[in-house]
Amino acid sequence: MSGLIVPVILAGGQGTRLWPMSRAARPKQFLTLTGPISLYQQTLRRVEDPAVYTPAIVITNSEYRFIVAEQAEELGHPLAGMLLEPVVRNTAVAIAAAAFYAINKFGAKAVLHVLPSDHDVAVDAGYLQAVERAAEAARAGRLVTFGIVPTAPETGYGYIKAGALISDDINAVDRFVEKPDLPRAQQMLDDGGYLWNSGMFMIGAAAFLEECEALAPETFAAARDAVAGARTDLDFVRLDEATFAKAPNISVDYAIFERTSRSAVVPVSFGWSDLGSWDAVWKASPKDSAGNVANGAATLNNVTRSLVVTDHAHIAIEGLDDIAVIASADAVYVGRLSEAQKVGPMVKVLRGQPATASLTEIHRTAYRPWGGYSSVLNGERFQVKRLFVKPGKKLSLQKHHHRSEHWIVVRGTAEVTIDGVVSMVSENQSVYLPLGCTHRLGNPGKMLLELIEVQTGSYLGEDDIIRIEDEFGRA
Repeated sequence: MSGLIVPVILAGGQGTRLWPMSRAARPKQFLTLTGPISLYQQTLRRVEDPAVYTPAIVITNSEYRFIVAEQAEELGHPLAGMLLEPVVRNTAVAIAAAAFYAINKFGAKAVLHVLPSDHDVAVDAGYLQAVERAAEAARAGRLVTFGIVPTAPETGYGYIKAGALISDDINAVDRFVEKPDLPRAQQMLDDGGYLWNSGMFMIGAAAFLEECEALAPETFAAARDAVAGARTDLDFVRLDEATFAKAPNISVDYAIFERTSRSAVVPVSFGWSDLGSWDAVWKASPKDSAGNVANGAATLNNVTRSLVVTDHAHIAIEGLDDIAVIASADAVYVGRLSEAQKVGPMVKVLRGQPATASLTEIHRTAYRPWGGYSSVLNGERFQVKRLFVKPGKKLSLQKHHHRSEHWIVVRGTAEVTIDGVVSMVSENQSVYLPLGCTHRLGNPGKMLLELIEVQTGSYLGEDDIIRIEDEFGRA
């Protein structure tokens, strides 16, 4: 086991640059943007070879814990650990905590392949060779960054200036360069020797922690103590909040890689994108003869170099060029594809207005460990939802102080508990849950259970739930 690489997947980001599809409640790493599975699942697929890798350590936050577990389970991919960050403190302490955890689980010689969960990466022979070279350098004590050979003067990436050759295709790092403006990016492309900073690393856990202790002692201590004081919650490891919160909010680049003498870079040319904008999604996707990408139901006539993403409405566009139309169930973004970086400022405007703030946080469909629900209709003192419950799953035993509910089964058979009385409710049947009753919904069958829920009452917020029992540890 000691010769295998330990994948560490960073899955706690809350990016909104791909709004309205990516929101705080379900960010881009859990979305299917460039294929049939999510970006996080694509990352898991890249590290599934048991001859090369151990099971992965995933570090995320409490809100995403069930998505992380569920999407790994869908692939049949076992995880070595799911570490939950109690507060946001950037990548330095997250990676340090993963390093301590990896040493505890796999030994002091553990080599970590640190991977963002939201990148699009082409796995080819060049990629596999780069992983092998980087692992060799990491075992020799180097802290290795994967540097992408640039193909254009990109302003959305940080750069690395490669230094002297250390060994075959491994360079020392001369310096890190902040995201440049366009003239500076063009100059670096013309000069050569500059690489895009991919945010992917290969590090020996012990070597990384040695540098962390020397260069970022507060981060080192916070990670050490947070892992030592961690507690197990179902399949998750909750890092100790009091000690983790003491860590500075700083990236691993600033804290370690830009300051250590052990830093190295492996130049690579495999396909890579951080998918940091809709323009990047367009570039990473297959296109039709007019340069268009349509993900979802769309009709395009005399349209060129454009992107349509829709999970709800059919989008029809006539006679336009360089357009991005992104349509979710409750919000639509329209803008120039070449100016897709402006989505971020737009989200800030929406977040600052009470009427639209929720559009940046939650989707109309919310996912839960038992299934999920979609909001269908809201009005004064009533709300209609579509519930879907996975086979064999149960919601918590709960009650409400301010609302009553009607459940109408439209598919499957529901096991309904009301004040201790259990009954089976079949398709086209309904049940009434009076205000204040203790109730539970379960799916005893082998197919998805679907219901329509009608809520009525003076207050219909999700926080009016008193959980009494819960198989997911939320009571």
